[in-house]
Amino acid sequence: MKVAIIMGSTSDLSKVEPAIEILKDYGVEVNVRCLSAHRAHQALSAFIEEANHDGTEVIIAAAGMAAALPGVVASQTVLPVIGVPLSSANLEGMDALLSIVQMPSGIPVATVAINGSKNAAYLALSIMSIKHDEIKEKLLAYRQDMEDAALKANEEVINKYQ
Repeated sequence: MKVAIIMGSTSDLSKVEPAIEILKDYGVEVNVRCLSAHRAHQALSAFIEEANHDGTEVIIAAAGMAAALPGVVASQTVLPVIGVPLSSANLEGMDALLSIVQMPSGIPVATVAINGSKNAAYLALSIMSIKHDEIKEKLLAYRQDMEDAALKANEEVINKYQ
């Protein structure tokens, strides 16, 4: 069970660390790289080629601004690619979001919310749960815990106002 996470800059690390933690909590091996689509394209291509053959099941690519990284990754693999648009100072991540979701037909990138690395991890886990029952069981338990917490909060509101 392996996921690759690629970010375009080390300044993005704090935004992808939540995904790394979630995946590791589920027992997934995480292969993390900082490889810009613009500044390190040959090393990026070499890493994608490695991922195509080393048992990687999903790739998460996080990038801001022009956010070419997820699309460049998707153009070099048929593995599922999840794009995480990252916020920047000028356009607050809308530029990255629009760049990632506007991929040409035939080269899809699943896209989560701006700075949504947690959901990228959960989407990767959902994809992997098709093949790995241990991930599926843990995801189902996690969702039950969320439901239980929501129902408890509902009861507290009901009790407070009745």
